[in-house]
Amino acid sequence: MLAINGPGYRLCDGLSRRTFLQIGGLAMGGLSLAEILRAESRAGIRNSHKAVIMVFLSGGPPHQDMIDLKPEAPVEVRGEFNPIATNVPGIEICEHLPLLAGMADKFVFIRSIVGAEGAHAAFQCMTGRTQQNQPQGGWPSLGSAVSALQGPVDPSVPPFVSLSPPMKHAPWADPGQPGFLGVRHAAFRPMAEGRDDMVLGSITLARLNDRRELLAAFDRFRRQADASAAYGGLDALHEQAFGILTSSRLAEALDLEREDPRLRDRYGRGSPEPAGYGDAGPLLNDYFLMARRLVEAGVRCVTLAYGRWDWHGRPYGTTFENARDHLPMLDRGLTALVEDLHHRGLDRDVSVVVWGEFGRTPRINPEGGRDHWPQVSCALLAGGGMRTGQVIGATNRLGEYAQERPVHFQEVFATLYHNLGIDVNAATVVDLHGRPHYLVDHVQPLPEVV
Repeated sequence: MLAINGPGYRLCDGLSRRTFLQIGGLAMGGLSLAEILRAESRAGIRNSHKAVIMVFLSGGPPHQDMIDLKPEAPVEVRGEFNPIATNVPGIEICEHLPLLAGMADKFVFIRSIVGAEGAHAAFQCMTGRTQQNQPQGGWPSLGSAVSALQGPVDPSVPPFVSLSPPMKHAPWADPGQPGFLGVRHAAFRPMAEGRDDMVLGSITLARLNDRRELLAAFDRFRRQADASAAYGGLDALHEQAFGILTSSRLAEALDLEREDPRLRDRYGRGSPEPAGYGDAGPLLNDYFLMARRLVEAGVRCVTLAYGRWDWHGRPYGTTFENARDHLPMLDRGLTALVEDLHHRGLDRDVSVVVWGEFGRTPRINPEGGRDHWPQVSCALLAGGGMRTGQVIGATNRLGEYAQERPVHFQEVFATLYHNLGIDVNAATVVDLHGRPHYLVDHVQPLPEVV
């Protein structure tokens, strides 16, 4: 048996991912290509390489200090920053986002995200759903649903990749779980346990191919075996493992040394050190560039966590001290990404979403910070062929709640699925009991942008 070495971790069914990356195990075969294509046709899925890049601002970014400033509010609400004009008449954003202001015509500013469950976790941003009352196995994330419905563009490139590194506060590092769709649709994590899975070690390519032929010889027996649901993802993982090891495409996409140093400088590079006081992800702008390279290589969904936005105040710095550090870095990396997508003709195919798990309190606390505020938050959208250069929604004069056009998390998800070519009124994913589930609950894509 050939094992692709890499650190293991336990899955909910007691098996480890390393177990699934052992070439030579036995499992039932999957659908044929013809069956997959017929299923896609019935589900209203087009055969095209659309993609999503999801940027999770772990900790809850302050909407009223970024894109929904309240300069006329009392001092304990309005904060320290001033609004500046953008290149779209009538739209103003924070003075510490000047690059974003200069290309606001390429963005959608949503000031009225509602429906947050208030958990300090990436779960809702990855799934569009709350963690309460989940079906057995759990809700799948957007990346896993896309993997199940559309499959890989290239057999050697996983359809779903997460660049989120391990973090001390693990719920922020959630790459987007496969839930009831199973391990075959989990995110590949090159910044975490997946890095070592890309190395052949002492096995030669010829010997690897011998093992592949041996595995193929077991096909008839495998299809007669009584495989459990836990092993249902082995075929897909075997193919992915072989593809990663025998093709340089994924490794090349992750190799930023292949990029012009001037472009890396435009993105801002950043630091690999955890932001804040060490429990979150880094301000590593290389991730933005890597995400663009991954979607070009064939990845359908890339998720990444960026920085630490949980700013309650001293002794870890006020909201405004932290924002003066984080906002210019986000400004640089995000605008470079969207600019790059436009220059490469990918702006109609690749959707970008930037958001956090909730907003921050309108009133600044005595420590100079803003606390958790699930009542309303914000989001940025770009690309995907959307109608950009607009603001959706508005909060009241103190930024307390959505006064105009509340936008639910699931409406954003419906929009992303639409941009990927998936009809949310037709496509379903099937749970562990064989029950189909729609991707979102009775909502439609945002009519303002599609």
